[in-house]
Amino acid sequence: MENMNTNPEVCFFDSGIGGISLLYECVRRLPRVDFTYFADNFRVPYGSLPQEEIIKAVDEKFKEIESRNPTAAVVACNTVTARCIDFLRGKYKFEIVGIQPAVKPAAEKGNCLVLATPATAQSRAVKELVEKYGNGRTQVFACPDLAAYVENNVFDLSAERIKSFLPNIKVDAVVLGCTHYVFCKEVISNYCNCAVFDGIEGTADHLCKILGNSDHQTPRAQKIAFSGGDTAKNRLVFRSLMVRNGRLSQKVNI
Repeated sequence: MENMNTNPEVCFFDSGIGGISLLYECVRRLPRVDFTYFADNFRVPYGSLPQEEIIKAVDEKFKEIESRNPTAAVVACNTVTARCIDFLRGKYKFEIVGIQPAVKPAAEKGNCLVLATPATAQSRAVKELVEKYGNGRTQVFACPDLAAYVENNVFDLSAERIKSFLPNIKVDAVVLGCTHYVFCKEVISNYCNCAVFDGIEGTADHLCKILGNSDHQTPRAQKIAFSGGDTAKNRLVFRSLMVRNGRLSQKVNI
């Protein structure tokens, strides 16, 4: 008889609600994988915290993740990927996938702008990414307060307020260097009048490649759990994405 509890588990981590768009995409693509979303909403935004505090906070969460013996973990936060991914991979033995700004496809469009939190914007990882793929036409702009605004107002976002955080600059493409900004993607695209890129699809592709799918066949519904931070809000944001995309009937236990 087939084991009904053989779904692999993938743990997600983000400072708050930002990574839930990536979680949704991975749930959609991997219907026979269980997911647990770890968050730290009450300390958002990580992008304004000093390096030592970010590493300490992330390490605390990854100790919890380690206790679950996951198949893989996804860092759904650009700041944590940029500042902590090497530390995490050096300490923890399970596979860790990080998200990066999609600079390469965006820079192919021409002049490119990367919007990011201060910590991400100032990180060595992003500077190296821009140097490697930016075609000499990519600049980085730090948005100190946009992530916090999205976190605190996700169900009542104001287009005019979002625009107030953005630079007045003409570009051919914008890269979202913070997963919180994905909730503003349409507003940013309209304001800048250009294509907007994020790292969600590429990160989901990477996770799917790592997991494969041939050995993940199980008849029961996948489980989506939330741990840490404001779990009620995080669950509600996820459910709202499922409803918006007509997937609430998908075989999922939330």
